[in-house]
Amino acid sequence: MSDEKIKETGSKLFASVLVIIAASLWAVDGIVLRPSLYSLPVPLVVLIESAIVAVLLTPFFIKKYPALKNLHRKDWLAFFGVALLGGAVGTMAITKALFYVNFVNLSVVILLQKLQPVFAISLATILLKEKLPKEFFFWALLALFGAYFMTFGLSSPNISTGDKTTIAALFALLAAFSFSSSTVLSKRALRNVDYEMGTYLRFLFTSIIMLIIASATGDISSITEITSKQIIIFLIIAFTTGGAAIFLYYYGLKRISASVASICELAFPLTAVILEYFVHGNILSPVQWIGAAVLLVSILKVSGIRVPSLLNSN
Repeated sequence: MSDEKIKETGSKLFASVLVIIAASLWAVDGIVLRPSLYSLPVPLVVLIESAIVAVLLTPFFIKKYPALKNLHRKDWLAFFGVALLGGAVGTMAITKALFYVNFVNLSVVILLQKLQPVFAISLATILLKEKLPKEFFFWALLALFGAYFMTFGLSSPNISTGDKTTIAALFALLAAFSFSSSTVLSKRALRNVDYEMGTYLRFLFTSIIMLIIASATGDISSITEITSKQIIIFLIIAFTTGGAAIFLYYYGLKRISASVASICELAFPLTAVILEYFVHGNILSPVQWIGAAVLLVSILKVSGIRVPSLLNSN
């Protein structure tokens, strides 16, 4: 293998690791941080967390504004789609799903991470013309099986544990489609701009969209109900699971295909199950540990697969 080939492989592996870290941070958000915001309206939660990151990033990206001239109409539309689907709809849906199950029954919410790659890979193949090798499908399918058994063991998903659990499942499904669409659109949006500006535009557009939604629903008036503890939680999210995670995610996504990224994002349920043990004392069964091992190996394998894309050929 040539030095250039080794360097390219190492770069893609590093990018995949960053996506895995970002997905793991999102699990920390859902299990450790977001429960403290349960008393607030969902639109207000998404608005504040997005606005904080946008405001914090603004001074650092003023000097990068000239780069906006490189963006074309389709680029702007892609960023709008990312903000609408991933930043607004997807984040509201997953937050609502968690709120409905009171952050206790995570099975229906984690289920979305098994469905997300299905949507993402399909959309990436159709919209980005990513040509997937046979080995990709093998490891991707194995990753889905591993994620399923890690979450549910030998049992079937239980969507009838409470009167709101089925609704939570529907919100989780909506989040799965929204986030997978956002992954594909993010790949397109980053075509003519670096990951730093991409992160800023994502949060800026999301803030504008959520300001309109929160104002229309009247939820913005609940801003006076935010406690000092919740302000601290919002700031922690902004510097870790929110802004920082998206920054790492976009850096990685810029260098790997949307299909590979969607599989790397399965690190979310892996981290979630581990946190469930340490935070809530839920112990994994032997079958679940086997599933976790299969998922981890599959993620590592799929991370090194070369997936040609029209975006990389232009």
